[in-house]
Amino acid sequence: MSDTEVFRRRHLPHWDVPGATYFVTACLEGSIPAQGLLDIRDYKALLERRPRPEDLSESNWALRRSKLAFVRVDQWLDGSPAVSHLADHVLAGIVANSLLFFAGTRYDLLALVVMPSHFHWVFRPLARWVEEFVPDKDERTPREKIMHSIKLYTSRECNQKLGQEGPFWQQESYDHWVRDAEELERILNYVEYNPVKAGLCSEAKQWPFSSARYREALGLAFGTPLPRIS
Repeated sequence: MSDTEVFRRRHLPHWDVPGATYFVTACLEGSIPAQGLLDIRDYKALLERRPRPEDLSESNWALRRSKLAFVRVDQWLDGSPAVSHLADHVLAGIVANSLLFFAGTRYDLLALVVMPSHFHWVFRPLARWVEEFVPDKDERTPREKIMHSIKLYTSRECNQKLGQEGPFWQQESYDHWVRDAEELERILNYVEYNPVKAGLCSEAKQWPFSSARYREALGLAFGTPLPRIS
């Protein structure tokens, strides 16, 4: 595997950085209603028209706009999702268990939460797995391979439970590589307090499909990588 950064853009930007920790959000297909898609599009256009603050470089201003747009997306996912299959605890459990399955073997799993319409997670591909990694015919990066495996398995299993076919997840996921320890702490808190912010529980550790709950049960400190939980 190359030790250089890889940048790809489809509808969303995707960075792959050697040794990086990633914050990823995957949304159910159709989970953002039409009104939300219009609102997000208009908000992104508004951000593009804003002048760059003098204290930010072009790259940092682009990163700031990306973060602001993501928060707008998450507001729609939490408040008014058009699809919420993962409110079913059986389906949410399938997704949570799949995220935990390769913890400690393919990646360090630092945080996760499965919400009714999406999931957030924070992970770092393990160096020993990356060193042995052989790209498939589509030349997916380690991050992409991990995400493809998770989404493929959960799509099949959840669709089977629902008795349906077709796309289960939105084709592209939102991903961000974490720049430093301070940002990592903010993201871990953002992930674990998502159910509290959405009004689903009063404490992060109460949400059944969350790293906060798993760490509480295992007696692990905040930010400690989770082990595989069967």
